[in-house]
Amino acid sequence: MPQDPSARAADPFGWTAAALETRRAAGLLRTLAPRPADSPLLDLAGNDYLGLSRHPEVVSAAADAARHWGAGAGGSRLVTGSTELHAQLERELAAFCGFEAALVLSSGYAANLAAVTALTNAPGGGGLLVSDAYNHASLIDGCRLSRARTAVAAHADPEAVAKELEGHTDDGPALVVTDSVFSVDGDAAPLAELAAVCATAGAGLLVDDAHGLGVLGDGGRGAPYAAGLAGSTGTVVTATLSKSLGSQGGAVLGPAHVIAHLVNTARTFIFDTGLAPAAAGAALGALRLLRREPERAARTRAVATELHARLTAAGLDATRPDAAVVSVRAPSPQAAVRWAADCRAAGLHVGCFRPPSVPDGVSRLRLTARGDLSASVLARAADTVIAKAPTTAV
Repeated sequence: MPQDPSARAADPFGWTAAALETRRAAGLLRTLAPRPADSPLLDLAGNDYLGLSRHPEVVSAAADAARHWGAGAGGSRLVTGSTELHAQLERELAAFCGFEAALVLSSGYAANLAAVTALTNAPGGGGLLVSDAYNHASLIDGCRLSRARTAVAAHADPEAVAKELEGHTDDGPALVVTDSVFSVDGDAAPLAELAAVCATAGAGLLVDDAHGLGVLGDGGRGAPYAAGLAGSTGTVVTATLSKSLGSQGGAVLGPAHVIAHLVNTARTFIFDTGLAPAAAGAALGALRLLRREPERAARTRAVATELHARLTAAGLDATRPDAAVVSVRAPSPQAAVRWAADCRAAGLHVGCFRPPSVPDGVSRLRLTARGDLSASVLARAADTVIAKAPTTAV
């Protein structure tokens, strides 16, 4: 219903209150819940897959970097915001993942926007983006901001991608965009097959490895590494420093000339303040720890597998994890909210995904495995989810 002109004049943002009520009635209202530093809850909602965000070595690296370089980067990366610490992180991250070069940005979101827009806006236009239907919001927003034509391909379907590429007759670049591990259900993309399709069509492949780095591949080197794509001239990878590495920030990895192109054209790099030194230091500390202790990646995968086995044995509809994410379907958005709240009251913090965060419209709890969980703690977490499940069949 249109807003009354007099009401609009008195409160031009009054429509937002009505929108909130609509969301509340649909069970889709989101609110902030600040946590204390010493929360008693067992956290299976965050993305600290390796349990490194509070590791003494990582915290110490963050503190040392802040003391040495200051609290902030002081400017954009092209002005004063690039430090020797940023350069070292980029070198070691690229080497770890098997790529020629890397570029660190302020977030994984910014990294995806940078890569998608900069790698399709070639002189003359005519570019094509082929995006998986279940891609993360940051990839979707990158497609929206790009001037390239965007085609949405069926989820994890290389044949559908091939058909979209076959129809690209313009001279502009073609880029296939996919998550390596999809954040809602934790299923992995068929990267090797997608790379083969791209090679045949002369298209580039952009892989968001936010949920693969630190969990998949040899010692956690990521899903592209596991798929044999590390160092490929046709593959560019984005990653976040805020999940397995327990810090904050994002990165783009690929051929050196591609990274140089982003430095010159990617707006979320050029016009954004550089990543804070503490975050860069923490990420570098976590990366070095992972290199020394590669078994952390395998442990995280084992925890996810065990969690899935316990939930499905109890009759819950849980997705088989390809990395660290396990999702459990709920009968409705309201049931998902109640389920998550009941788990929280029992001492367990789990994620609650509802539309529009879920591409298939099905609400679910989202649990993230952590490599630092003991067997007894893992069992307690699974038992809590099972005990608090809605009585309606899921």
